[in-house]
Amino acid sequence: MEKLKFAIIGCGFWSQFQLGGWQELDGAECVALCNRTKQKADSLAKRFGIPRTYDDAEEMMKNEELDFIDIITDVDTHSKFVELAAKHKKHVICQKPMAPSFAIAKKMVQVTHEAGVKFYVHENYRWQPQIRRMKQILDSGVIGKPFRCNSLWNTAFPLFETQPFLATLEQFALTDQGSHQFDVLRYLFGEAETIYTQIQTINPTIKGEDVATSLLRMKNGMICIQQISFSSPLEREIFPQVLLVVEGDRGSVRLDPDYNFAITTGNKTVYEKMTMQKFDWQTERLEPEPPGIVACNNDILQDLIGSGRAETTVDDNFETVRLVWAAYESAYSGRNIIVKDFI
Repeated sequence: MEKLKFAIIGCGFWSQFQLGGWQELDGAECVALCNRTKQKADSLAKRFGIPRTYDDAEEMMKNEELDFIDIITDVDTHSKFVELAAKHKKHVICQKPMAPSFAIAKKMVQVTHEAGVKFYVHENYRWQPQIRRMKQILDSGVIGKPFRCNSLWNTAFPLFETQPFLATLEQFALTDQGSHQFDVLRYLFGEAETIYTQIQTINPTIKGEDVATSLLRMKNGMICIQQISFSSPLEREIFPQVLLVVEGDRGSVRLDPDYNFAITTGNKTVYEKMTMQKFDWQTERLEPEPPGIVACNNDILQDLIGSGRAETTVDDNFETVRLVWAAYESAYSGRNIIVKDFI
């Protein structure tokens, strides 16, 4: 089968990992890169062997025969490039968070639906091996019916050194990590019924909130407590790992640092440790993200070629977007929000 041809818009910090992930797959070929500062595109193209570069996205779409576009730009420009891809009838993938507001997200969904193009959000956390394994354990029934989950993503890692634009966002923790963490909860436990959130700004040098604490009641009756912090100097820094404790009526399962599982039933605990696949394009600290990126890209690719149905379609991810902005509504109003009513 002939490879699908695609281009990437945005050649900043994260593009190297997304492009590396695509090059692990046989069914897609990146033929062009676009960045407003062409020198960045040229540098990335030289590193990964991409034949052509541009500094004008529309020019690129006119000149190249493309099956899809992968957008890896700042969130404020996502809608611009999604609409441009829709105009040129190109299928489109967009990094999370989908949009800088709920209203803009709704418009992006509408534009792509009306254009008849497929739209996916690159949400890789649910594809990380330890999260997939957690789902397997829960689905096995070994801990019985889950009734509560504690989800923690707490760090003091100097993230702004490599992604300084994050410090300028008016809304930060919930858009940047809430997009990941709420999606993981949806993947594991289904849709949320209500959400109550409190936010804090601890770091005085940034605009948005860097701490968020949410209480979610899921439609299946579970209670999820979800913590995000970018300002927590803990005993051991494990950025960017998420920790989980899930309690069931017959046992519990705990995801500890370094992808260690503790599965307890009765008076017996079984321990598991996962080893992450390594790739030559990843950094030392990034461990679960690279295999998650490859798996997410492959899931989308199989949908594009008609061999499967992707998990992170725009319609699915829109429910994660809804949760993020319902969380802000809760934080700003002090109310518990009924998720289905947040429209």
